[in-house]
Amino acid sequence: MANFSASTFEAVTCPACGLLCDDVRISCDSTGLLTVSEKGCAKSVIFFERAVQTSSPSIAGKSVSLTEAVNKAAEILRTSNQPLFAGLGTEVQGMRGVLSLADKVGATLDHMNAYSSFRNTLVLQNSGWQVTTLTEVRNRVDLLLVIGTDIVSHNPRFFERNVWNKESMFDQDTSSREVVYLGGQNIDTSAGISPKGVKPTVLPCDTERLPEVVAALRAIIASKTLVAKEIAGIKTSDLESLSDRLKAAKYSVVTWVSSDLNLPHAELTIQNITELVIKLNAKTRSSGLPLGGSEGDYSVNQTSTWTSGYPVRSRFARKHPEYDPHHFSAEQLLANDEADALLWVSEFNPDKTPPNVNIPKIVIGHTNMHAIDADVFIPVSTAGIDHTGTMFRIDSSVSLPLGKLRESSLPSLIEVITAIEAAL
Repeated sequence: MANFSASTFEAVTCPACGLLCDDVRISCDSTGLLTVSEKGCAKSVIFFERAVQTSSPSIAGKSVSLTEAVNKAAEILRTSNQPLFAGLGTEVQGMRGVLSLADKVGATLDHMNAYSSFRNTLVLQNSGWQVTTLTEVRNRVDLLLVIGTDIVSHNPRFFERNVWNKESMFDQDTSSREVVYLGGQNIDTSAGISPKGVKPTVLPCDTERLPEVVAALRAIIASKTLVAKEIAGIKTSDLESLSDRLKAAKYSVVTWVSSDLNLPHAELTIQNITELVIKLNAKTRSSGLPLGGSEGDYSVNQTSTWTSGYPVRSRFARKHPEYDPHHFSAEQLLANDEADALLWVSEFNPDKTPPNVNIPKIVIGHTNMHAIDADVFIPVSTAGIDHTGTMFRIDSSVSLPLGKLRESSLPSLIEVITAIEAAL
């Protein structure tokens, strides 16, 4: 490994989850190894401190030059009739390049997280919603209702930065905020304990029964009378009490993580969540807050939407973008033999490998992915470590810069994609 100047970087943006915490302190030693020295979490440590293995471009497992790998990738795409671009673990600039190449070869686009993120997208497209930002939560929330998740498995520093923060714009006593967990079994609720030691209210139920619980809570908020004395093991009186607390709150926030709602037609449960928020706003102030986010999914969808008018699960085969969230699923296309070439992108995470398919496979990703089976493999540098970039936070209202912390001999994703497009 090359020699580096030992450095310390302040206020680094971490792309390991959708919060994009921008206060992380990173140290880089003379060998280029990074250490999270302050304001980190388990996910940031994995992302920044991963030992990087050396790899080079390859064709069918044989090392080749970057030019040879680029030309082979271009040949595969040139002869393909139904190329599929999937994975798409990247940031804004990388996705811009992917969209340009997809437009040129008529590819279909699908992100590796679309199976869960579309539970939210379908609700937004069908009926709209009233959601808030992390900044508003940090400064205004007095009652947080967490549905079907512990949050911290996905966003480890959420409570630290947005609920139990020591300061707020309006001099609110943040340690007096209330937290209620609704649904889920055996989830870790310790993050919901206030700085004063007040434990959160916990109303557990099996995840598969959350649809009826959320529907019942919505009905109670709408002043409907329920005959049942309990729903999924939760007393109706407890749901009525929760309804009263939500109505009495000055600014309640109802939050969920779509990937944890792993049940049939989960979008209908999310829609019930967003509709109960709308009902609360008739008399008080309430907002929804979808959380989660990883592998650049929010940035990829934002970039796709402002560029083509659609989120991913779109196709460019007819020289104009088409959108079908069901038929253009990568899983569906591969299962039905409707793709004849796969381009897989994962620049952040070497563990996000492509599916095992019997079609030509191009992989552009993290250098530690070198052992995978691919017709063409091109290692790239990582945004936020080896080169600069831009990502959207999970509340979609703020974009944040990713910094460059060390030098890398590897090309960036946008450089590789641009080279492939030029070689077509």
